[in-house]
Amino acid sequence: MTAIKFGTDGWRAIIADDYTVENVIRVAEATAKWLQQRKGKKVVIGYDCRFGGKLFSEVTGRVLGAYGIETIHAEKFISTPMVSLGVVNHKADLGVVITASHNPPSYNGYKLKSRLGGPLSPDEVSEVEDLIIPEAMTELPSLESLVEKGLVKYADMEGEYIAHVEANFDVPAIRNSQVRLAYDGMYGAGQDAMRILLPNAVFLHCELNPSFMGQAPEPIHRNLLELSEYIKTHPEINCGLANDGDADRIGMYDENGDFVDSHHLLLLLLLYMSRYKKLTGKVVITFSVTDKMKKMAQIFGLDYEVTKIGFKYIAEIMAEEDVLVGGEESGGLAVKGHIPERDGIWIGMMVLEFMAKTGKILKELIKEVYDIVGPFASDRDDLHIQESQKQAVIQACKNNAYSAFGPYKVHSTEAVDGFKFYFDDDRWVMIRPSGTEPVLRVYAQAPTMEEVRKILDATRGEVL
Repeated sequence: MTAIKFGTDGWRAIIADDYTVENVIRVAEATAKWLQQRKGKKVVIGYDCRFGGKLFSEVTGRVLGAYGIETIHAEKFISTPMVSLGVVNHKADLGVVITASHNPPSYNGYKLKSRLGGPLSPDEVSEVEDLIIPEAMTELPSLESLVEKGLVKYADMEGEYIAHVEANFDVPAIRNSQVRLAYDGMYGAGQDAMRILLPNAVFLHCELNPSFMGQAPEPIHRNLLELSEYIKTHPEINCGLANDGDADRIGMYDENGDFVDSHHLLLLLLLYMSRYKKLTGKVVITFSVTDKMKKMAQIFGLDYEVTKIGFKYIAEIMAEEDVLVGGEESGGLAVKGHIPERDGIWIGMMVLEFMAKTGKILKELIKEVYDIVGPFASDRDDLHIQESQKQAVIQACKNNAYSAFGPYKVHSTEAVDGFKFYFDDDRWVMIRPSGTEPVLRVYAQAPTMEEVRKILDATRGEVL
């Protein structure tokens, strides 16, 4: 019997190892029991482009159907935000997404979505996890019998999502603007929607390929070298956009084929929403995001809050408060006027609309950001070390053992989720342990990328 544990964003496991039909049945039955306790009657189910997605989503529907719970299924693969929006549109009590997001192709997973259209709260996920029993159900009703009883239905949730985008963005303005886009779908669930929304774009890796050509579909620079090179060798292209496997995360490139990270995208969103669209609300960022967001929020007279790392903490605040922009360093960003969910297509459309409405390319818009908060660069190293080494470094951080990293003297520290060491207003380094593997994550910010590298190298030398 496999012990099934939900991580920061769902249960994920290797297909045919721990991710089996039997174990999906166990998780689905726990979901059904949890819903029954809460008088829940309806669930939206979707799957992305990974191997076995349709099979595992149908198995989930059959288990829930055995408990008398109605399930609404996507007609084909869809993104996680399409499921989340589907929960809201169909007034469902829960959403289930069969996805392992940006994990390697050997994985699949199982995410739970709240009736508000965002991640289920950590406490509620724990309640579902506690209901998982060792044995799987052996007798499941057939899909056909559940369709006949009205317990399994189908909906075009991708179509609903596209209509929602078209109602909230000036899509014709983007199509007819100076924006010349190359889109990298990373073989993921955003590919069909983007072909419909922006048919004139150049499309890379927008075929159905559950192997992802052996690469984890995470939209970070080292996984997007082909997109970067395409922009560099095709001068007519002035913007690049990529989404991860389930299209809830984003990566972007400027006209030179240079990566635009989430810190800069968050600042662009805040600039567009507040200064250009005249909208208000709170700014919520995770601890690893640039403090330039706080600076811009203060300049614009907006409240801000810093949370622990994980989009679920932002989503909890979005469910309760008026949040203008929220986001994390790893590509999960959200804005007012949509569901409380990170959404790579939605955020991409917002940045493209910003470009279209101003007639400016990304570099020019980023210069506007720098004129307000000052120039900066940031990067992250993942140090693969022994678990004992990792624990020793974290203990040293707790004991305030670090007063300098190479030539950089520590002026102050902060510990929200990990340890942030400030050298001055524009320079800091942050150390945070991975919760699941012997990895130390080291983040740094400085005015230039060269100096960021110096800080990261100095920190590595100090802690190792």
